[in-house]
Amino acid sequence: MSFFAISLMVATFLTSLVAGFLFAFAVVVMPGIRKLNDGEFLRAFQVMDRIIQDNQPLFMLVWIGSAVSLIASTVFGIAQLDPVGRAMMISAVVIYLLGVQLPTITINIPLNNSLQALDVADLADSATTTARSGFEDRWNRSNVARTWLSCLVTLVLLVLLLRQ
Repeated sequence: MSFFAISLMVATFLTSLVAGFLFAFAVVVMPGIRKLNDGEFLRAFQVMDRIIQDNQPLFMLVWIGSAVSLIASTVFGIAQLDPVGRAMMISAVVIYLLGVQLPTITINIPLNNSLQALDVADLADSATTTARSGFEDRWNRSNVARTWLSCLVTLVLLVLLLRQ
C-alpha cells in the first residue's frame, strides 16, 4: 500500500470526524443550549470550549491531524493521481484549509476567546444579553458553513478512495 493510499485513508477518517463534530454542534449542541437563558448559555459554552482550549489530546489529534494528513495526501497524490483525481485532491485541500480551518482561526476561536474572557457570574443581565447576541449568531453561521464544507471535503475524499 502506498503512502498516498494510507494518508488518504487517514485524511478521510479524520476529516469525517471533524465533519461529525461540527455537525453535532450545528444540530444538537447549539440548538440545545439555545434554550438556556443568556447567562446559562454563555457559561455552558465556556465550559465546553474550555475542554478544547485546554488542548484535549484526542480533539487536537483529530483537528490538527485532519489538516496535516490532508496536506500529506495532496503532496503524495500529485504524482499518482490522474488529472481529475489531482483536481479533486487539490480542491479538497483548498476547501478544507480555507473553508474549515481558516474560519475556525479567524472567526470561531476569536469569538470563543472573547467569551472565555467573561466572568459570567459578575455580568449584569443586559451585559449577558449583549455578549450572547454578539456571539451566538456569528458563531453559528460560521459553524454551519464549516460543517457543510467539511462534509463536502469528506465526500470528495471518499470518491477518491473509491477511485483507487
